[in-house]
Amino acid sequence: MNKAELVTAIATKTEFSKKDIDLVLSAAIEAIQGAVAAGDKVTLVGFGSFEPRERAAREGRNPKTGEAMQIPANTVPAFSAGKQFKDLVAR
Repeated sequence: MNKAELVTAIATKTEFSKKDIDLVLSAAIEAIQGAVAAGDKVTLVGFGSFEPRERAAREGRNPKTGEAMQIPANTVPAFSAGKQFKDLVAR
């Protein structure tokens, strides 16, 4: 499901227009991205949590040449599904 399909699915369950839903969904995504980029954790109870995670420096290999290379440490976004979401998917 892509964003347009998600907007349509929400529109069929509510009385709001697709345009309004798209604005709200875009604002929510931007707010989550901004918070995680600033180093904060965003928790949506029953759904999951978005947070920044530190990834340590490590050695990797260039897939073309097989040559060893150093991959620097960095921060990456991470998502952890909540219990309710995990239980729903496991059914």
